[in-house]
Amino acid sequence: MTETFETTVPARPSRWTGTWPANTAWIVVGALTGFGLLVGGTAIAGGTWQDAVAEDPTTAVGVAALCYLAAAVAGVRWTAWLVALLASVIPVASELLDTPRWIAFALVGLVLTGIGLARGRRATWPQALAMAGYFGVATAALFLEPRLGLALAGLALAAHAGWDVVHYRRDVVVNRSLALWCIGLDLTLGGICVALALAL
Repeated sequence: MTETFETTVPARPSRWTGTWPANTAWIVVGALTGFGLLVGGTAIAGGTWQDAVAEDPTTAVGVAALCYLAAAVAGVRWTAWLVALLASVIPVASELLDTPRWIAFALVGLVLTGIGLARGRRATWPQALAMAGYFGVATAALFLEPRLGLALAGLALAAHAGWDVVHYRRDVVVNRSLALWCIGLDLTLGGICVALALAL
């Protein structure tokens, strides 16, 4: 099992992670990013962050899963950071094409999985299965009653932090900095969504 995670380029020692101040900084930046995404996403829809809907954490789950999957397919750790930066294209494109976001994320995931398998990247399978699990639960939440859907999608996103921890500890597939950043984002955005759902 470990070798399927370790098919990406081995990590070089980094001065950007490994100490508690550096690790804490990445988690804090991730938390601020998560809250910023919630504020920005709800503002675009004409509301405030308290008006979050299940689509907000579901989009974040899709981005997080694609970051890991893309890095596994490419075999290059920093690809995950590139995908994190470029992922905003998917929701925008889905809006322009009048297609639900979850379909766009699923299609990109399927294409990446196909490329990874065709290239013989063994790390593709665990990442594709993780995307199917986390993103599948978050997508199912879109079809539930709004409050329950928000809670379930938030839980799926917060649970993804466990996947981040596995990759940080094993130091595989993605840069440790991305795993730490993602922990902060997942727990903050997911936790806020669950709290909002319970408060409604």
